[in-house]
Amino acid sequence: MVWLGTGIGWRPEIAEAVENMPGIDWVEAVAENVCPGHLPESLVRLRERGVTVVPHGVSLGLGGAERPDEGRLAALAERAEAFGSPLVTEHIAFVRAGGALTASGPLEAGHLLPVPRTRAALDVLCENVRIAQDALPVPLAVENIAALISWPGEEMTEGQFLYELADRTGVRLLIDVANLHTNHVNRGEDPARALAELPLEAIAYVHVAGGFERDGVWHDSHAHPVPRPVLDVLTDLASRVSPPGVLLERDENFPGAEEMRGELDAIRRAVEEGAGRRPETGAAPVAGVRPGARQGAGDTTRQRLALAQTAVLSALVAGTPVPEGFDRVRMGVQARALAAKRADVVAKVAPELPVILGDGYRAAFLAYAQTRPMTGGYRRDALDFAEHVLAERPGNTRRELREWWLERAGSRPRSRRPAVRLARATRRVLLRR
Repeated sequence: MVWLGTGIGWRPEIAEAVENMPGIDWVEAVAENVCPGHLPESLVRLRERGVTVVPHGVSLGLGGAERPDEGRLAALAERAEAFGSPLVTEHIAFVRAGGALTASGPLEAGHLLPVPRTRAALDVLCENVRIAQDALPVPLAVENIAALISWPGEEMTEGQFLYELADRTGVRLLIDVANLHTNHVNRGEDPARALAELPLEAIAYVHVAGGFERDGVWHDSHAHPVPRPVLDVLTDLASRVSPPGVLLERDENFPGAEEMRGELDAIRRAVEEGAGRRPETGAAPVAGVRPGARQGAGDTTRQRLALAQTAVLSALVAGTPVPEGFDRVRMGVQARALAAKRADVVAKVAPELPVILGDGYRAAFLAYAQTRPMTGGYRRDALDFAEHVLAERPGNTRRELREWWLERAGSRPRSRRPAVRLARATRRVLLRR
């Protein structure tokens, strides 16, 4: 058991504020956003001051039908070693589908999607978690996710599913209380029941984040203040067990340092209030759970899960029919949310595109995303989108966009030497004759 204390999600936009913020015991960094060979100086300084840094992965897809990718696992292990981290974390979700198991093209969600809470899906998840545990140099903790959609025919509650996972693998749990609140609003699931069913001794730490409600749907935005209902779930959890760590997440729309300190203070008060309600016998967490019997998932089980997940993801990102048993309205909300997230992330990965396309960027990207699913990550998505616009849209931006695309589409940047640039220009003139 590692005692972490109070932390905050480190992001480049708030790096200076985090460094100067009093009372920060640890930080969490999105693993895919840092390179071990070129660590951000802010994280290096924090580490040198004795602040613990935990890599938080978002792309492993442990709940997917395929076994975890060795390259992604190696990258996560490399980041844990670079930071000297006591653990690493990932999500109980699937993020891609298709491929060899379904004899279809690969699809990527660009986001975390829920795993069906069935025995078969649990078998696959447990085996994937064990593979990850064997490949990582430090313990793994996995996070419950927020969901807009529910799978038909589920066999377990969220608490039961997490209990079985921890019991069978010995994996630790990262409990996101904001996600418990999200699932309460969106799926009618009682956070108190989920907490009562959890193996509290397996909790590694806790996430707290904000969101907003629109038309009866809670959106886990990580871009809004932490609301009272989320703090109430945190208090309930703290009344049952002393969490080893609690962390504030914020990914966008960052407030000033003073407002973030206020949110951290509110989180501390919620934990203290919960501790005051806790029986003395539950004053501290106990040692981690022991893994139960090892049971693998057969290829047939994986293939069935692959087909089901591919059908769902295809409906969300490629406009194919919604599988039977799913709420069509909620699937539509999820599809629009995925497209909006793609547009936002591509704008961050390739900030030149919104500049080149101006106010028309977002509408153009959302139209593109309706029928063209992401298949190779956000950087590839940015290039594919630019290529699509070049083919579909004439106009004054075409030359600038073409130059941008040519600069990035090759295996290496185009040379800027005068002789090479002259040769390129001459070739373009000759080709136009």
